[in-house]
Amino acid sequence: MHDGTHEAPADAHTVWEEHYSAKAQVWSGRVNTQLAAVAAQLTPGRALDLGCGEGADAVWLAEQGWTVVGVDVSTTALDRARAEAQRRGVLSRIVFEQHDLGTSLPAGPFDLVSAQFLHSTVAMDRPAILRRAAAAVAAGGALLIVDHAAAPPWASALHHHEFPTAEQVIAGLHLDDRQWQRVRVETVDRAAVGPDGEPAALEDSVIWLRRVD
Repeated sequence: MHDGTHEAPADAHTVWEEHYSAKAQVWSGRVNTQLAAVAAQLTPGRALDLGCGEGADAVWLAEQGWTVVGVDVSTTALDRARAEAQRRGVLSRIVFEQHDLGTSLPAGPFDLVSAQFLHSTVAMDRPAILRRAAAAVAAGGALLIVDHAAAPPWASALHHHEFPTAEQVIAGLHLDDRQWQRVRVETVDRAAVGPDGEPAALEDSVIWLRRVD
């Protein structure tokens, strides 16, 4: 096992380092709901977790039998992800790599590419990133993109962020319809709890596409 490291621009790395360094744990540590629902219907293979953060999704996938490449720009997030994978006994199934997704991406192919809430306050060409991610999906593999349909009420930094619809995301992928099947494209409600314990109802855009050849 090895870790691949790619130098990220200081702005993205600095912003996300500040984000993760502000708390001992930023995220819940639980797998994202839609990823768990989709992956349960797939045969485990090789997965790519884009923006893996503290590793909850990557670790869960490894526990289900997947081999995983988890990528993030934050050194702190990756350190926490490795520690959690080690604690749960699946580090041998995961390679964590540091990437600024605007400039580099791990080599495919992957049987599952997952982009869970790949939103950022740092400027990035998200459609281009997702196009490169789609190109890394193996024949028969899945591309799963789950987005906020609107900013969570507690995420003040995202209140002026534009959230594309599922159809806009798909249009931005520039996919060949002969090569891709729409398995699930919809907006779903999700119960959530804010950072101060307040309940909230959020809307997520779910895009599950299958590469047919």
